[in-house]
Amino acid sequence: MPTEIPLADLDLRRHVRAGDTVLWGQGCAEPRPLVERLLADRADIGPFRCFLGIPAADTVRPEHTDVVSFVSYCGTGANRELIRAGRLDILPGHYSTLPQLFASDEFRIDVLLLLVPPPDPDGTFRYGLAQEYLTAALARARVVIAEVNELVPRVECGGRLDPDRIDVVVPTRRPPVEMPSRPPAQIDLAIARRVAELVPDGATLQVGLGSLPSAILAQLANHRDLGVHSGLVTDAVVDLMSAGVVTGRRKTVDRGKVVTGLLMGTERLFRAAGHDPAFQLRETTYTHDPEVLAAQHRFVAVNSALQVDLTGQINAEEVGGEYVGAVGGAVDFLRGARRSPGGVPVVALPATSRGTSRIVVQLSGPVSTARSDACVVVTEHGVADLRRLTLAQRRERMLAIAAPEHRPALAESLRASASPARSGTTRAGGR
Repeated sequence: MPTEIPLADLDLRRHVRAGDTVLWGQGCAEPRPLVERLLADRADIGPFRCFLGIPAADTVRPEHTDVVSFVSYCGTGANRELIRAGRLDILPGHYSTLPQLFASDEFRIDVLLLLVPPPDPDGTFRYGLAQEYLTAALARARVVIAEVNELVPRVECGGRLDPDRIDVVVPTRRPPVEMPSRPPAQIDLAIARRVAELVPDGATLQVGLGSLPSAILAQLANHRDLGVHSGLVTDAVVDLMSAGVVTGRRKTVDRGKVVTGLLMGTERLFRAAGHDPAFQLRETTYTHDPEVLAAQHRFVAVNSALQVDLTGQINAEEVGGEYVGAVGGAVDFLRGARRSPGGVPVVALPATSRGTSRIVVQLSGPVSTARSDACVVVTEHGVADLRRLTLAQRRERMLAIAAPEHRPALAESLRASASPARSGTTRAGGR
């Protein structure tokens, strides 16, 4: 059985060693009191490494890098401050690969910090606000320390935590960190209306985080019997459930369930998930499983991008040489939607940012999604379905959804850079 220690008496120096790698739940699942104590004790522990996910708070700051090194798969939120200080190393890769990585010797998690609700009557614990890759880390961690928080809901999940697997429990009553969505801008609403037209009744949805995904969900208020299978869900899903739009009745897998790896919202979402057994937390190996995604009838995956070139290559990671996004799970979900009967793989983005076109001839950052994973690109100016199109056809469709004021320059740049290989007229190449 785990040892119970009050937060005031917790000394993480007894559990974390120099050279260790420490992981905790991302977003709203961050056990903030434990992380704050860990960072306060860093000098006495000695050099160690932490893996960061999406931050919901600014718990980790550049001054902590005097002892601690930080690695992350993303450059969002407070991680940007670390990046600008040159103190965050990025691990690029598909989100679906993280569980295997954390269970391996190459990136073994030594210490796992969890945020969980009080135990069930049988003594087992649920995962709280996130399960995702924590399950894989739990299997290999040398030490597991859990913040047992009375304000964390008991959400249905894929498996329970055996109390014998937890070394230390720290009772708290501190509200979890919230991540409210920003109000959508007018351009978000214009894009959202176009995306909503691509979603058929009975579809199963995957959406990301931010004002645009929330705006897209809000535009589905007149749809029927939608389902959700996503890496994360926000308060906007609660709105659709309350309106009777999200029922999951037509899901071919997990019928009637809202399946997710992570709750990213406010206390309203936490409360709903704790009271409605339709919510189910699952591990990343399930939420991102290609067979599970392909088995969903009419799986519609909606993801964002920083840039899309005229042939369909997508940059979701860097702007101006700064890492601000992630490879994430976009490729996993887009491929799942392409394989799903009646599925629609969608990438949505504004056509411009600060007067600069985000539809480009050549990406200024890495290729996060290859053009071979062709999808449906949506801007406020239109919809370009790139599936089954040649390169020449794609360029024509993409120019049509670029901002009108940038189309002449894009067309001219395309002509200037044209060559037999780029125009798609060569016959050479592998099969």
